Amino acid sequence: MAETIDAISLDWWDEGGVQRVRQLQKEILSRGAWTTILFAYQELERDGESWGPTKFRVVRYQKRGGRFVPQSKFTFSSVKQAQLVAATLARWAEDFGAQEE
Repeated sequence: MAETIDAISLDWWDEGGVQRVRQLQKEILSRGAWTTILFAYQELERDGESWGPTKFRVVRYQKRGGRFVPQSKFTFSSVKQAQLVAATLARWAEDFGAQEE
C-alpha cells in the first residue's frame, strides 16, 4: 500500500523476485481521500518468459491510516472490450452533455 497517490503502482513481484505484473501506463482520474486511477498493464504468462495481452483496470482507493487502500476495481480483459466501453462512454457523454446544456 502506498502513502502517496503518485506512489501507487500495479507492478508486482512474487516471493522469488520475479515480476508477475508490469504497469504500462497510469492515469489519475481523481485525487483526494478517495482516489480513482486507470491502469494499463500486463501479466507474466505461465511460461514465465512472455507477457500476456494488455489489460486495463480502474481502481478506487481510500486513504486510511496514512495509506491508500484499494476498495474496488474493475478489469477490462481485452483491448477490444476497453475500446467498446470507451466508444460507448464517448457517445453517452456527447448525448447527455448536449441535454444538460
